[in-house]
Amino acid sequence: VNCLDQHVQKCPDRVALIWERDEPGSAVHVTYRELLDMTCRLANTLKKYGIQKGDKVAIYMSVSPLSVAAMLACARIGAVHTVIFAGFSAESLAGRIMDSGCKAVITYNQGVRGGRIIEMKTTVDKAVKNCPNIKHVFVAQRTENKVQMGVCDVPLEDEMAKAASVCTPESMDSEDMLFMLYTSGSTGKPKGIVHTQAGYLLYAALTHKYVFDYQQGDVFGCVADIGWITGHSYVVYGPLCNGATSVLFESTPVYPDPGRYWEMVQRLKINQFYGAPTAVRLLLKYGDEWVKKYDRSSLKTLGSVGEPINNEAWQWFYHVVGDGRCTLVDTWWQTETGGICIAPRPSEEKAEIIPAMAMRPFFGIVPVLMDESGKVIEGNDVSGALCIAQPWPGMARTIYGDHQRFVDAYFKAYPGYYFTGDGAYRTEEGYYQITGRMDDVINISGHRLGTAEIEDAMADHPEVPETAVIGYPHEIKGEGAFAFIVVKEETTQKDRVKEELKTIVASKIAKYAVPDHILVVKRLPKTRSGKIMRRLLRKVVTEQSSDMGDTSTLDDPSVITEILDAYQKYKKE
Repeated sequence: VNCLDQHVQKCPDRVALIWERDEPGSAVHVTYRELLDMTCRLANTLKKYGIQKGDKVAIYMSVSPLSVAAMLACARIGAVHTVIFAGFSAESLAGRIMDSGCKAVITYNQGVRGGRIIEMKTTVDKAVKNCPNIKHVFVAQRTENKVQMGVCDVPLEDEMAKAASVCTPESMDSEDMLFMLYTSGSTGKPKGIVHTQAGYLLYAALTHKYVFDYQQGDVFGCVADIGWITGHSYVVYGPLCNGATSVLFESTPVYPDPGRYWEMVQRLKINQFYGAPTAVRLLLKYGDEWVKKYDRSSLKTLGSVGEPINNEAWQWFYHVVGDGRCTLVDTWWQTETGGICIAPRPSEEKAEIIPAMAMRPFFGIVPVLMDESGKVIEGNDVSGALCIAQPWPGMARTIYGDHQRFVDAYFKAYPGYYFTGDGAYRTEEGYYQITGRMDDVINISGHRLGTAEIEDAMADHPEVPETAVIGYPHEIKGEGAFAFIVVKEETTQKDRVKEELKTIVASKIAKYAVPDHILVVKRLPKTRSGKIMRRLLRKVVTEQSSDMGDTSTLDDPSVITEILDAYQKYKKE
């Protein structure tokens, strides 16, 4: 109702969504009236097939008006959506469907991205073979191609055409579940983060308005996928609650060429552009002419999200893309926080912005830095574990089905505080700079991934008894995965094993999770109690082997020399 009905009453013909489809120049405009109609028909279709208040529905779709309508339709009837990024493998999809107890899946026959067809229905078919709780799969058509339809499969558009265009919204409690979204933790199993109705929407809407200085009539361009929290909060819920015009970007930054974003900015007259540092680093490589070719004078605010932005990328984004005249907000937040927590704006008029720094906490966010003994660090020019000292409306309420894990992960390390998992530095002026994760979680092209997940996937290979995966700095992706593996003595074809491992990781998790490097070693560095010392492997890969720190707990210190030799040899090759 907040995202649709209230605007349909006042301005039904205002454009709610601009769908920037994969083929450039084929944008589709959807008004608030049209989106309400689509949402109600979809909602009535779900009800017809037995989806009720409290039921869980998986959405495995590419970015489109229909996928937004699917989210809002679930919300309208009180069902809980869990959007699963369309890049995930069938196994990842099945695991999330099972964990959340979904009764139905909404998907497309196929997806289109970067000029290529992505098989979606086939992936869903593979996944639901192992999910007996799935009663129906609603299949929409993104392409003309026919796909196999089984007994559980429902052609979505046909059903929507028959459905009524009015659907009375369900009355919900402020703390009822709105959606679940899976994210990686430091252990292998992804966790279903739960967000609720009122607080989440309030926080998404307020941060969207004030961090980006969104004004009525602006075109808001967040190029994130709806499968991530950024797409939930700043493509769908925040902008629509504020009656904004929100861009849905289906393509990639380099299709059909590296000017795609900026051609789109010119054509759609985008005012706020919110994207990931990894895309900025990628485009920076192609040079300035792809940017300068297009008129970007409509831009007022630029935003960065998903990982820390490095200084070079910040400068290029600010000076080249924004011509040095747009506000650039480097935003820090998490799936768990629901919305932006630290960003340079809002602030006093024209307050300074320091490059590559999140700087200022949002209204009601009270950051604190903690030391190793769990004490609050006072004063400025200090570093510590970043915690938040009091609750805020957008915070996650639990991990679905495992509240104890929620408590352990976020509230146990520093009792009385929410622990973010990140380290931070507070400058002389009292601004915050995020320094990176303090656990075994890495960030590949803005995708958060526990290294344990990759290790668990690779451990399935019969010839690989041991693995250790670490993150290392990557020029474009921010971080890449580097795997150290031990193979069985009788294994001769190490290259075959490496290729098989890459295939396993892609099929168990997703393509982006595949390690860039796999190094075979005789053994891994372990403590006497058998814990792998990943810190030392990190030193090897970042070439800081002269400063290994305390190695006294190592079971056998000579392992370091062994690994260093193997690494140097691998580098030469």
